[in-house]
Amino acid sequence: MLHDIGRGIDHSIRHAQAGADLLRSRGFPEKIVRIVECHIGAGLTAEECIALGLDARDCMPRTIEEKIVAHADNLIAGTTRMTIEESLASASHLPEEAKDRMYRLSQEVEQMCNSR
Repeated sequence: MLHDIGRGIDHSIRHAQAGADLLRSRGFPEKIVRIVECHIGAGLTAEECIALGLDARDCMPRTIEEKIVAHADNLIAGTTRMTIEESLASASHLPEEAKDRMYRLSQEVEQMCNSR
């Protein structure tokens, strides 16, 4: 639930950075802040952030926790579970490279889960 805390400030794609800013201002550990900041799609490069009208930040998930939250978020629309294909179809606002990363991230996380 904390990954979407920025929705209390903004309901657009900006909610991830807004949430991260809020948590930073409240002294949350950076590892938690980064989960919030990196959960859009499969992350966004600083250049992609600029193209989407966001602050130029590296919002690429790197830790396993960041990747799991980003992937899980891609599979939920409201209260409905979606497939990664459905999620990609609804991600028209993201650049193609970002959508490709979403698919690769889904494969990485699913493989990790299946190997346990």
